[in-house]
Formats: sequence, structure tokens, C-alpha cells
Amino acid sequence: MRGVTYSMAMSLDGYVAGPDGDLGFSAPDAEVFRFVSNEIRQVGVQVMGRRLYETMLYWETAEQDPSLDEVMLEWARIWKALPKVVFSTSLSSVQGNARLLSGGLADEIERLRTGPGEGDIAIGGATLAAEAAGLDLIDEYRIRVCPVLLGGGIPFLPRDGRRVELKLVESRSFDSNVVFLRYRVSREHRGSDVPTLRT
Repeated sequence: MRGVTYSMAMSLDGYVAGPDGDLGFSAPDAEVFRFVSNEIRQVGVQVMGRRLYETMLYWETAEQDPSLDEVMLEWARIWKALPKVVFSTSLSSVQGNARLLSGGLADEIERLRTGPGEGDIAIGGATLAAEAAGLDLIDEYRIRVCPVLLGGGIPFLPRDGRRVELKLVESRSFDSNVVFLRYRVSREHRGSDVPTLRT
């Protein structure tokens, strides 16, 4: 059965975007870009929300950008060919190798898990990933920790008070001081609800 992964870059204090929505802190250098390209080659379908879809639209036509180097062009080719499922209630259509859905994330993940096809089912975007995590759909968390503190913004996952046991299965550091961590959800230790601490 195909696994479900959530892979994002985040700041050391746990944010995937800054208070103003800025993602510039996580822009990869060539070494990290090559690593991310190799990671996306293992993906069979990308599931994402509207905001990430709109952010990534650039890569649908990026091959026309003469300023891109070969590493970025390779990423663009991989991304453009990748099948995508976009969850949105506000979009009326999507471009490229994508299809639009408005609800039923758990049903769609189950259909992708048990249907034909190979490669990981990748969840993209913090909001959709939070929904997937709340439904216990994510099998692996793949985090590129960037050497910066943002002080606020969009969290990698919301603080929902749910405990999930994880096992570290891979780690790697890069010359840019980015650290990659891959955690697998420990299914034998089902998370139990714990009170959410508020201050």
C-alpha cells in the first residue's frame, strides 16, 4: 500500500512561512535543490491545497525562464509531469497535470492508497497537512529545518493537543546548515488526546 508523506521546509521554531506569508527563508541552494528533486522522484501523486497550488504554478512554465540553471530546470520537469490533486472550495479550475476536488480528503487518500499507481502520496501545504494529520493519514514527516527563527507565521502543524509517537529513520545535514529529518509514525503506539496547554 502506498505511503502518505508530508515534506516541507520549516524554521527552527516550527514555521513554514513567516508572519507575512514569506517563504524566502527556505529557498534552497543547489545542494538542497538536488536533494529535493531526488525526493520528489519518489512521489507518485502530489495532494495539496489552494495556496500551495498557486505558489507552485510558476513551475508549470518555468522551463521558459532563461535565468534558471540545470538543477532548477530538472526540478521543473519533474514537477510539471507529476500528477496533482488540488483541494479547494474557491477555485473553479486548475492547470497542468492536476484535478480539482472540494472535499473528502480521507476518501481520496484511501482511493489513492488502494488504487493503481506507484510512489508516495505527498501532502503539501500546512493547512491540508494539518487536516491529514488530524485524520491520522500521514505515515512519514520529512522536514528540512532551516537555520532561522521566524518568531511567528504559519506553523508546520497546528498545536492541536494530539500526541503521535515518531521514529527517526533518516537524518542529513547540508553545507547551508539545513538539516533534513525523516520521521515515521509509530503505528503500534496510537496517539491519545492530551489537554492543549494555553497561556
